[in-house]
Amino acid sequence: MKVVIVCVSVSHGNTERVAEVMADVLGARVVSPEEVGPADLDSCDLVGFGSGIFGMDFHPRLRRFIEELPSKRRRKAFVFSTSGLPEPRFRRYIRRLARLLGQKGFDVVDTFSCRGFDTWLPFKLVGGISKNRPGTADLDAARRFAEGLLG
Repeated sequence: MKVVIVCVSVSHGNTERVAEVMADVLGARVVSPEEVGPADLDSCDLVGFGSGIFGMDFHPRLRRFIEELPSKRRRKAFVFSTSGLPEPRFRRYIRRLARLLGQKGFDVVDTFSCRGFDTWLPFKLVGGISKNRPGTADLDAARRFAEGLLG
C-alpha cells in the first residue's frame, strides 16, 4: 500500500512527532504541502492530512493546499491533529476538513487527535498548556490508530 502523510507542524514539532509515528507503521513518507503535488497523491492508496490547530482550525497552509486540489477519483484519507485543548462542540474543525476532503474526492476513513504543547496567546502568558504532550501515551495511541488503518 502506498501512503503519504501531508503535515504542517510549525510551533513545537508536536504534529510532526505524531506523523512520524504513523509513517513508521504505515511505511509512509511525511511531506509538507509544498513538497507534494496532486499527481503524487493520485498514485497513493491512502493519504493522511494533519496539522496543529491554530485559532480553532487547521493550519492555513494545509487548508489552502486541500482547497487547491482538483476533484478526482475516490481515494482514502485520514485526518489528524494536535491541539492544546479539545475540539469544541461549537467549532467542529475536524468535520469541516473531512467534508472539504470529501468534496475533493477523498473518503475520510478515520480521524485522530491528541493534545500538544501550546504556547499561543493567551496560553503563552502562563508558560503554555498541555506541557510534555504529545507524550508516550499519545504516541502509542497514534501508533495503534495507524495500525488500525492497515486492517
